[in-house]
Amino acid sequence: MKKIILAIIIFLLIPALTSAFQKEAKITIKIATLAPRGETSMFERFKDRVLAETNNEVYFKTYYGGIQGDESDVLRKIRFGQLHGGGFTGHGLGKIVPEVRVTELPYLFKNYGEVTYIRSKLEDTMNRLFREKGYEVIAWGEVGFVYNFSKIPITSIEVARSQKWWMWEGDRLGQAMFDALDIAPVPLPLTDVLTSLSTRMIDTASSTPFGAVAFRWYTRFKYMDEYPSMNAIGALIVTKKKWDRISPESRRKIKEIMGDHYKNVVKLERDQNDRSIEILKKAGITIVHADKSDETRKFILDAAKKARESLIGVLYSREFLESTLTLLEEYRAKNPSSEVMRIK
Repeated sequence: MKKIILAIIIFLLIPALTSAFQKEAKITIKIATLAPRGETSMFERFKDRVLAETNNEVYFKTYYGGIQGDESDVLRKIRFGQLHGGGFTGHGLGKIVPEVRVTELPYLFKNYGEVTYIRSKLEDTMNRLFREKGYEVIAWGEVGFVYNFSKIPITSIEVARSQKWWMWEGDRLGQAMFDALDIAPVPLPLTDVLTSLSTRMIDTASSTPFGAVAFRWYTRFKYMDEYPSMNAIGALIVTKKKWDRISPESRRKIKEIMGDHYKNVVKLERDQNDRSIEILKKAGITIVHADKSDETRKFILDAAKKARESLIGVLYSREFLESTLTLLEEYRAKNPSSEVMRIK
């Protein structure tokens, strides 16, 4: 009985303790993310460490699970000063620095090795571009490889065209790929996907395995493609206006802490995606091992090339695209056995 009473007291004290931390900190940075709170305990530890190691100068107040809306809503609230930053996917990051989407081009990157190499080579350039737009990148992360989920097996382009595909509202990269495939998608905020699957407004969507589990989309699907369509990037960013209020020593400490933190986060994300695939299989999701003909594969790769070419001058320059492709060729020359990741 005493243990129960103690647990209740601790539970009731948590909000007060959190409030005390915020009042004690000189600077509170309000950030938002679509990630569910229950899956982000590592970030909670990061927040505590930052507070302690900056001598109570900086506290990250975090809103999880899309409570502040979709990424477009979060960006709008940042512009209005209601928030100071957030954990974004490439979709949101691309609205600030379109060039970042070059690291997410569909059907281009085969595996983690290629993704890691390209992004590490472009990191300094991306950091500079974000600073020019008034943001500081605290750390780069990764959402993971994205797969197509559906209610029927997608075994051909003709079948794909008969489906009602979800596209993240305002996603110019996604729209370019759908246009190249001659598919008319249904644009919706990410926060509307589960409901729209239930009402059959859409019946096909793309997600990481972990995302499909965390957002419970998998409960509306029966099939999942074996090959990924892209790899989604992620990052934690804060407005420079807020960042510059922090003392240089604390900024250095936050970057140091976050660097350690995100190394673990990327590994965790990849592990979670691997584990989520097993969860999906146990839940009855069938992996579609379609033996695509050479003609079909060529059509998809040609469509991907057409899509990335169409975005020159829209998201990035030709020079920026060509330099990225050169880096990819450089990696593949050093790693001739580089193969496409697929679910077995």
